[in-house]
Amino acid sequence: MHVRTSFRALALVAAAGLSAATLTTAAHAEDTGAGKDARARVAAAAPGDVVSSEPSAFHPLPGQPTNTKAWKIHYRSTTAKGTPNTVSGTVIVPQDGRTGPRPLVTYAVGTVGVGDHCAPSAGFPRGTTMEANLIQQLTLRGWAVAVTDYEGLGTPGDHTYTVGRSAGHAVLDAARAAIRLPEAGLSKDSPVGIMGYSQGGQATSWAAELHGSYAPDLKVKGTATGGVPGDLMKVAAFNDGSYGSGLIFMAAIGQNAAYPELKLESYLNPAGKALIGALRNSCVADGAVLGSFKRIKDMTTKNPLDQPDWQQRLRDSQVGTRAPDAPVYLYHALADELIPYGVGKQVRTDWCARNANVEWHTILLGEHVSGVITQSPLAVQWLAERFAGKAAKGNC
Repeated sequence: MHVRTSFRALALVAAAGLSAATLTTAAHAEDTGAGKDARARVAAAAPGDVVSSEPSAFHPLPGQPTNTKAWKIHYRSTTAKGTPNTVSGTVIVPQDGRTGPRPLVTYAVGTVGVGDHCAPSAGFPRGTTMEANLIQQLTLRGWAVAVTDYEGLGTPGDHTYTVGRSAGHAVLDAARAAIRLPEAGLSKDSPVGIMGYSQGGQATSWAAELHGSYAPDLKVKGTATGGVPGDLMKVAAFNDGSYGSGLIFMAAIGQNAAYPELKLESYLNPAGKALIGALRNSCVADGAVLGSFKRIKDMTTKNPLDQPDWQQRLRDSQVGTRAPDAPVYLYHALADELIPYGVGKQVRTDWCARNANVEWHTILLGEHVSGVITQSPLAVQWLAERFAGKAAKGNC
């Protein structure tokens, strides 16, 4: 594997890897001074309730037709600390005349960056969301898709990048919102699949673990997840000073967004403050370049990852501490250069120890980005079998 090739692929695929209508969302209301009333409306809503919606479009490439209808939505979700928030996303429904409960996949994208303009919902109408070609595999099967933008990506405040509980909530509530969106024509009885890779792998793994306690109303049939950054401390140590080090600094922004008491700015030296400031407005391609080959020690006056509060918050996002209550298809590339293979394999070990139904696959050829491309069709077929009612055969 060549570093330049992998780096270019990371930028192109965006894996780790918004319209003319006036919105009345809580997010926008906060910007216009009506924040108090808006926050009250959000607090009164249930998780997954649609706050607002407007027509959008789904194009894998610029102008490419897909025989779908799409809506950009804002919906009620829950922060990592358990307080109400508003998250944006997209609901996509094939226009194929299907009747009866249509399968729904709630899809979590890999790293796109932390700038608001990087959100998936911003790129779908323009054909620039790089995982849209993978998502199209789902719509071509007649499945509806809900794609979360995650907390703070496309809405006010910093994106809570790599904060597992927040992401898990956003993924599950996107599915609820899709079902509750009248225009989508979905049913509360729709079978639900969960799918994502890299950052999306962390988000979907958390969604799988939280389903029984947070969203038992969803008829989840299975989760396909890969390239999972299950242990953020190990991922940070692995990437510190490498061409993937920009992900560490984006993750610092995300953790600080969820937990402001971590006081990220207090640890940064002038170079670190400049880098963090630039990353806040960057997508993954430019952010990866800005942050590459930088060491934490060179950007800080004191390494926050040596501090107990930072260590605890990263442990709070650990994957594998509870068993998913539906089957899981889990995969990881042996030569993954961004998220160590051992980190992904440990998720399998931890889930299997908790008697989860896990089908594990090692990708023998390829690296991080190629892993999602080569495994995606197999993961989709696995979900199709779950929707068809076939029993999942784990290999713990």
